[in-house]
Amino acid sequence: MSIMSIRISWQAAAALLLTALVALPALAGADADAEALVKRTAEDTLRTLDSRRGQLDANPSAIYNLVGTKLAPHFDFELITRSAVGRDWNKATSTQRRQLVSAFRALLVSTYAKSLAKYSGENVVFKPSRPGTRPGTVIVPTEVTGGGGPPIPIDYRMHKQAGSWQVYDLVIDNVSMISNYRGQFRATIARSGIDGLIRELESKAAGA
Repeated sequence: MSIMSIRISWQAAAALLLTALVALPALAGADADAEALVKRTAEDTLRTLDSRRGQLDANPSAIYNLVGTKLAPHFDFELITRSAVGRDWNKATSTQRRQLVSAFRALLVSTYAKSLAKYSGENVVFKPSRPGTRPGTVIVPTEVTGGGGPPIPIDYRMHKQAGSWQVYDLVIDNVSMISNYRGQFRATIARSGIDGLIRELESKAAGA
């Protein structure tokens, strides 16, 4: 699913996140525990991907489980969903909120899995990390090179949740993934309500 027309798709950015996670220990300003966590997670994911490449090629759906077990635990899907839904989150019941998080998580995992399957070794150049806009957050700025085009800036926004670092947004070419989704979600909710958004997310996750 193509989310928006910029110099790199969100699917490609999801794949590039793996490269970013591997290289994070080079960052001077990030928390040491965060660096150790993302390095271990990325190396484990890529090692598993390499060792099971034949199996994954024969059964592409297996990569969904790889993403779900190796990467997804380090994303704050509840905060991502709440931020993307925006002001309409307060209109949702507790059941609808759980359904929104579940459906959006399924969509992102599906998108990331397909991206990972197509990963082709793009290069990532890291800039010094800096504190986020709120206490306990970190912004990891990078530039992605490869594919014959100009460098593409991608910022990884991370925060601490229950004592662990988690990704809560990607900013690609100065456009926030959350902000981009928010506009789409708002239009869907205005047209079909919260339940309509849940149905749309579920449908897109099934076909992503």
